[in-house]
Amino acid sequence: MPDSRPQPPPRPPSSAPFPDSADPAPLLLCGARLTDGRTVDVRLGGGRIEAVGTAGSLASDGTGADGTRVDLTGYLLLPAPAEPHAHADTALSADAGGPVSYDPQDVQRRTAEAALLQLGHGATVLRAHVRVGGVAGLGALNAVLRARRSLRGLAELTTVAMPRVLTGVAGADDLAVLRDAMKMGASVVGGCPDLDPDPTGYVEAVLEVASEHGCPVDLHTDATDPARLARFAAMAGGLRPGVALGPCGGLARFPAEVAARTADRLAANGVTVVCLPQGGCGDADRRGTPPVRLLRSAGVRVAAGSGALRDVSNPVGRGDPLEAAYLLASLHGLPAEDAYDAVSASARAVLGLPEVRVEAGFPAELLAVRGDRLSAALSLAYSRVVVHRGRVVARTSAVREYCGLAAEELGLPRQGRSEAP
Repeated sequence: MPDSRPQPPPRPPSSAPFPDSADPAPLLLCGARLTDGRTVDVRLGGGRIEAVGTAGSLASDGTGADGTRVDLTGYLLLPAPAEPHAHADTALSADAGGPVSYDPQDVQRRTAEAALLQLGHGATVLRAHVRVGGVAGLGALNAVLRARRSLRGLAELTTVAMPRVLTGVAGADDLAVLRDAMKMGASVVGGCPDLDPDPTGYVEAVLEVASEHGCPVDLHTDATDPARLARFAAMAGGLRPGVALGPCGGLARFPAEVAARTADRLAANGVTVVCLPQGGCGDADRRGTPPVRLLRSAGVRVAAGSGALRDVSNPVGRGDPLEAAYLLASLHGLPAEDAYDAVSASARAVLGLPEVRVEAGFPAELLAVRGDRLSAALSLAYSRVVVHRGRVVARTSAVREYCGLAAEELGLPRQGRSEAP
């Protein structure tokens, strides 16, 4: 069984495991394979990709003029994933017993630890959904914002403020708290209209606050009522900078013709669907993944998130974007390229981030995974090197060993080798 614990592998003298953020020298990624089959060197500087050339073409005479070198021989180099749907305030709470603690120190610690776990998987940017109002008040949000500051330089963390009820007398307080949350630093207005006695009124209140602050909307819904879902899409249609709905598992239980009409309406109104193939979350009563191929064929942008990370909704949640892509490919029939798009390019688009390609001029947000093609990377993605803003910020080295000599005689592959970066 592979040992996935991070281990510092041997490295050549010109290589460093975690280059200093203050180091002005560029970073040179050597010998990486791209999805088109090319083997290249990639030079990074100033948080961007400066140059991409054939293997060996960007290397100097060994004097170090190119800066720190990282040997990525045997690795596939990809745009880094992004996490569009995490629950920072409840993460890693499944084993605590009893109700989730909203003590600010507990929330800050769990948020930072969960973000680092997901960073190790490759997600350099995360959107965290945080409860506001009720028992949590604004304390959980304040704790998550503090964790965000502590992660600066390692990973980017944005927050979605999620009130429970927004209509009627009961919702007046939470509506005021939601406005305060946006002033505190939450960057997205969210929530779960299915839990409000007046779901339509809830969405109207969310859209009003989002309009006041010029920010995106990200709503939880099980999507069990096609008429309600179509109404949500029509209400949110055209809102800039964008609207996401998820996990929308109920779409999979619609009759085919109803699902097709609903998909067309979502596409016409520019709504993104964020599915959770690894499991549910606390604000979605039913698990399940919507019909992703139907949605994509209708022109709906589909992104994939992790949802719960080891809380009561999913005590074994991994928070691994490559596992989400694997599930989209293995269970829902997406090609590997489309499945990875859901956790990378489409996920970044949901977060309002610029596109990443392994080409000069693009942001240096990269993930190197041991493997020679994307399908293999999704199947056995143990060893990983994560680059954020042009720096190596995380690495996992996995080693597979076999008992006896048969492995050597047959030339069986290993996930890690002594020459790993």
